[in-house]
Amino acid sequence: MTAGAGRRGRRPGAPDTRAAILEAARARFGELGFAGTTIRAVAGDAGVDAALVHHYFGTKDDLFLASLALPVDPRRLLVPAVTAGDVEGAAERMLETFVSVWDDPEVQPALLAVVRGVMDPAGPVLVREGFLPVVLRPVAEALGIDRPDHRMPLVASQVMGLILMRYVLRVEPLASMPREQLVATYAPTIQRYLTGNLP
Repeated sequence: MTAGAGRRGRRPGAPDTRAAILEAARARFGELGFAGTTIRAVAGDAGVDAALVHHYFGTKDDLFLASLALPVDPRRLLVPAVTAGDVEGAAERMLETFVSVWDDPEVQPALLAVVRGVMDPAGPVLVREGFLPVVLRPVAEALGIDRPDHRMPLVASQVMGLILMRYVLRVEPLASMPREQLVATYAPTIQRYLTGNLP
């Protein structure tokens, strides 16, 4: 028996194991979307046991967010922010949280890399089938809003447009607009998407 013969199929815990799992997860999520990806399939692609994927990353939601290489977990920021007061102020609190994170010079480069990755072939699937249900769905549930499948994509369109114009393309006056003015400008529209009357 050769030295490597006993190691077929399953990789033990090692420094490169986490990276291999992430690589397999990105490929799976990009090809099949969030719903079509399973922990077991990712584990098989990475050559590890499914329990090891859970050990490193926890749930499938956590694995998805890790595969995006986000520098912060948006769920831990957004849900407490939107539930910190009455529902009619949710958009303002949500935007304040988003913009404060994006304005942080230590975090912004990593976030920009994630946004540019959305332009890759797998990007649209990750946003549509991952970001919306994993990140924005918990916000909708926390607020108890009706028609979340209709409302949250509208919210996402405003937030992603803002990110693109302010931080990626740096279009004025958005690029240099003070945070308070930016939030005051966008919040009424996003609040209508969250709780207002829609066609």
